[in-house]
Amino acid sequence: MTVKSAIKSMRLRTLPLSLSGVVYGIFLAASVGPLKALTVVFLLITASMLQVLSNLSNELGDTLQGTDDANRTAARYSLIDGEMTIDEMKKLIIGAAAVCCIFGTIMVWSAVGTLFSPLAIVLLALGTLAIGAAMLYTLGKHPYGYRGFGDLSVFIFFGLVSCCGSFFVCTLSLSPCLTLLPACAIGFFSVGVLNLNNIRDMKSDARTRTTVAIKLGPMRARIYQTILICGGWAMLATSTVLRGLSPWGWLYCLTLPLFIIHMRGVWAKKDSELDPYLPILIMGTIALSILSGTGSLIQ
Repeated sequence: MTVKSAIKSMRLRTLPLSLSGVVYGIFLAASVGPLKALTVVFLLITASMLQVLSNLSNELGDTLQGTDDANRTAARYSLIDGEMTIDEMKKLIIGAAAVCCIFGTIMVWSAVGTLFSPLAIVLLALGTLAIGAAMLYTLGKHPYGYRGFGDLSVFIFFGLVSCCGSFFVCTLSLSPCLTLLPACAIGFFSVGVLNLNNIRDMKSDARTRTTVAIKLGPMRARIYQTILICGGWAMLATSTVLRGLSPWGWLYCLTLPLFIIHMRGVWAKKDSELDPYLPILIMGTIALSILSGTGSLIQ
C-alpha cells in the first residue's frame, strides 16, 4: 500500500458533500451567537474523517460482496486495481476509526467542557453510532446499504444529523424552527447524489444489491431525482420566507444554474454518461450551503 493508493480509496472529492450540512449548521449557529473556534475546527475534522471511514468501508464491503470487480466500468479504486490488499484496507479502516474517535472526543470536550457530564456521554454515544453507521453501510453480515436503506441513511446522517447536530454541538441547544427545513433540504440533495450514482450503476448493482433506483426502474428513478432536487429547493425557499430574511437570505439562488444543468443531464444521459453530473450536484450543494449560511449572517 502506498500513500497514493490510500488517498485514492479515501475519495477526498466526496468531502464537500459530507461537509455541506455541517457547514450550514455552523453558519446557522453563528447567526444566533459566538462560536468556539476549537469546537468548529474539530467538528469539521471529525465530519471529514467519518466520510473517509465510510468511503474506505464501502470499498472493502463492495469488494467482499463482489459488487466491485475487475469488470467495473465506473470509478475504480485501489482494491480492484490491485494497489492495496484486503488486509491493508482493514488496517486503514481501523486507523480511520481510531482517528474519528480521537478527534470526536476532543470535539465533545471542547464543546461541553468535560467528558463526564450526561450531555457529553450522550454526544460520545451518538458519535459511536455514527462510526458504526459509516462502517456497516456495506460491511458486516447484514449491510443496510445492500437492502435499500441507503437513501434513508444518507438523509438522516448527511441532512438531519449533519446540520442539526453541528448546530447543537456549536450552541448546545436545539432550534428545529431554524435548522429542520435546511437540514431536510441538504438531506434531499445528498440523497440525490446517491440516487444518481445508483442510476448510473443499476446494471452492475443488480447482481449483488438492492437500491431504491433498482426498485423504481430508470424512468421512475429519474422522477424521484426530480422530486428530491425540487423538494430541497422548496424547503429552502419556505425556510427563507418563514424566517423573514432580507434579500441577502436568497443569496443561495446563485447556485440554481448548477442544479438546472444537473437535472438536464439526469434526463438526457445514461450509464457512465451521468458521471459529470455527480460533481455538479455536489459542488452545487456545498456552494448553496455556504451562500445560504452567509445570507443568514448578513441581516
